[in-house]
Amino acid sequence: MFDLTLTFDNGPEPGVTPRVLDILRERGIRTTFFVIGEKLGDAKRRRLAARAHDECHWIGNHTFTHSVPLGQQRDAEAAQNEIGRTQDAIGDLAHTNRWFRPFGGGGNLDDRLLKPSVVDYLIRNKHSCVLWNAIPRDWDDPDGWTDRALAQCRSQPWSLMVLHDLPSGAMDHLERFIDCAERAGAHFRQDFPPDCIPIRSGEIVRPIESYVSSIEESARQ
Repeated sequence: MFDLTLTFDNGPEPGVTPRVLDILRERGIRTTFFVIGEKLGDAKRRRLAARAHDECHWIGNHTFTHSVPLGQQRDAEAAQNEIGRTQDAIGDLAHTNRWFRPFGGGGNLDDRLLKPSVVDYLIRNKHSCVLWNAIPRDWDDPDGWTDRALAQCRSQPWSLMVLHDLPSGAMDHLERFIDCAERAGAHFRQDFPPDCIPIRSGEIVRPIESYVSSIEESARQ
């Protein structure tokens, strides 16, 4: 038996997200969709985010452009441009905890995620930072990710898994993965393992040093 929290990054996508939502509804599974802010400027994608919200999924912030990890950006306004604009785009679909997931540049859990001004911004604006402990790289291996995902789930008591509702073909295997996970003893839940939430509602509650670059300090030298 193990707990499993599913999350979906980088959407919404009209050709993929509707089927993902259908599967989740059929199975009674609630998740979080970490959306890209600039995609919400498209009315069709905005309606998908609204549908997810209406079906009791949480809507989280996954930056505006998903281009350069925040820990590698020298732009002093990066936090506002990437996090603030996305939160504005999410608007009334936002969860009260203002969930934010940084872009890892390929799933990396290191100092590419954040920089000091971004941490300050998250604290000041009462955001919660959501990381992960299971990343089967579905974007990189759209047909083979499910076995890797199951192995990751079995290796720990509670997995917070990153998947992507993108048109890669990976979500064609979502239903089979859920079936396999259920047979293996998965208990699906919507909340997050505490170890994956270093900042909660603007308060640092777990060590974050390993996720924060010193790029701003080096830029001033």
